[in-house]
Amino acid sequence: MKRNADIMKLPNIRLKVGIIIFLGIINVLLLASYFVLLHFAVRNVVVEGNKHYSAAEIRSMIMTGYFGDNSLYLSLKYKNKDIKDVPFVETMDVAVQSNDTIKITVYEKALAGYVEYLGRFMYFDNKGVVVEASKVITKGIPQITGITFDHVVLYEKLPVENEEIFQNILTITKLMNKYNVISDRIQFDKDFNVMLGYGGVKVNIGQLERLDEKLMVLPDILPALEGKKGVLHMANYTGDREDIIFIFISQI
Repeated sequence: MKRNADIMKLPNIRLKVGIIIFLGIINVLLLASYFVLLHFAVRNVVVEGNKHYSAAEIRSMIMTGYFGDNSLYLSLKYKNKDIKDVPFVETMDVAVQSNDTIKITVYEKALAGYVEYLGRFMYFDNKGVVVEASKVITKGIPQITGITFDHVVLYEKLPVENEEIFQNILTITKLMNKYNVISDRIQFDKDFNVMLGYGGVKVNIGQLERLDEKLMVLPDILPALEGKKGVLHMANYTGDREDIIFIFISQI
């Protein structure tokens, strides 16, 4: 009888042992999860290359989902994967630098300028291809005026009469970036004379001859014109500062 009783107790002992092992595994998993959540919590985010979007906006695009603030999860989610289909952005790369630090590198689309069409701002690249349509003006990208077209199709070239205009825009924007004198407007007339806009100040560049020299002196001139409204005439600039005339209109 005693032997039979001992045999009957064995399943109960095995059940208890199984429960203990199961609870032990659960505890280990809970501790491991707590460690992962705490140790790999992202506290530092480095964002580079962003112009159109703020660092906070970029973070909100990347750090999504329940574990969106966990570097281990992000390293697995974005391993060998670029983030695409974001307006104004070619790709974004996510790199985990340490357990609590990630680096997001943004590669934005190369934009030469934008034109306004049917209440939208149509951004185009250096070849004149419209790459984005937006209701938002992007700082650092000039508005192009004086070019004519009768329609705009996304991902197609602007249908202008003379496509040489795009090479002119590329030349101007490259030099503006070189001398850090990015304008908010580039205006062309029918003879391709150029007028640059800096708030209330217009800079009459004229033809593109000596463009490098004309833009090179602007960093010394524009600060003195801040808060003023008028036209800075540089069309006949030959290298002599006396060739530059500012016609004052009013104080802004």
